[in-house]
Amino acid sequence: MGKSFEPKIVAFACRWCSYAGADMAGTSRMQYPPNARIIRVNCSGRVDPIFVLRALKLKADGVLIAGCHPGDCHYLTGNYQTARRVALLKEYLKAMNIEPERLRLAYVSAAEGAKFAETMKSFVKEIKTLGPNPLFNGGPE
Repeated sequence: MGKSFEPKIVAFACRWCSYAGADMAGTSRMQYPPNARIIRVNCSGRVDPIFVLRALKLKADGVLIAGCHPGDCHYLTGNYQTARRVALLKEYLKAMNIEPERLRLAYVSAAEGAKFAETMKSFVKEIKTLGPNPLFNGGPE
């Protein structure tokens, strides 16, 4: 019997909100899949599109960008820049025959550990449905 697919996820988390939310989920012992490697960034607006593409090139099955809620960014407009970049990146992924659902943007505050855990659960479930990254599963069709 073959091994079931466990997706690899790279999560970029804002240090002020989302990373603290992830930390709260962990310290509160909230259960969520251990599929993500969390990378703390100063602001979700600092996640360069090249970072997302490189994560996918290096065999990530999905990429999560988690930032402060709109209007709560410590750098004022970083999360708005992120929303625009994610929309453009999803179009780029479509053009490359990669499902745009492999990239997700989530707004998680420092007090929302449960929301972070639920976001991870739903994202892992969605990526399992999509299957492995098509760049390493015979290439895009």
